[in-house]
Amino acid sequence: MQHIIDFFDTIYKVSADAKQTLQEIIREKTYSKKEIIQEIGSRCRTVYIVKTGGARIFYYKDGNDITEHFAFENDLIVRAESLFTGNPTSKGIQAIDETRMVAIDSEKLFHLYDQHHDLERLFRLIFEREYVNTVKRLESLQFKSAKERYLELLDTTDFVQKIPLKYIASYLGITQVSLSRIRSGLG
Repeated sequence: MQHIIDFFDTIYKVSADAKQTLQEIIREKTYSKKEIIQEIGSRCRTVYIVKTGGARIFYYKDGNDITEHFAFENDLIVRAESLFTGNPTSKGIQAIDETRMVAIDSEKLFHLYDQHHDLERLFRLIFEREYVNTVKRLESLQFKSAKERYLELLDTTDFVQKIPLKYIASYLGITQVSLSRIRSGLG
């Protein structure tokens, strides 16, 4: 548990009382390879932060499994459109490999905001950081080549070798054949 508190401190230091209260609602969970963490069509009621391993947000389009987002160590993973509206979403969350996560019940967390404004600020900064990452991802899709996007992913984590190629290809918006060409061109 100290690992996540230390991580939070790098973003924004909260009071000892706020830390204690936060620790009371944090749960550590382990998911096996390919385990569904949140089903498509469900409501997102948990804020996850990856401790070890990796996870993805995915959806189906025309029968194809599409990866929208990857999360690795210390990354937030939520289906924000559901978390903040309370509505079900057409996206799911899945562990890529054995993955340990910190899980925080969002309803309990949001109730703590009134008691501990420093927790509200901490999570606002976390959500803002994730929003900026989402905008960067969209801009990457708009303005960068598939090879540039692949190199960005390689710079993000050493976990890439454990990600199935079909997930990487769909994340990059290309076919597996095109991904193979990019990878062979880098060797």
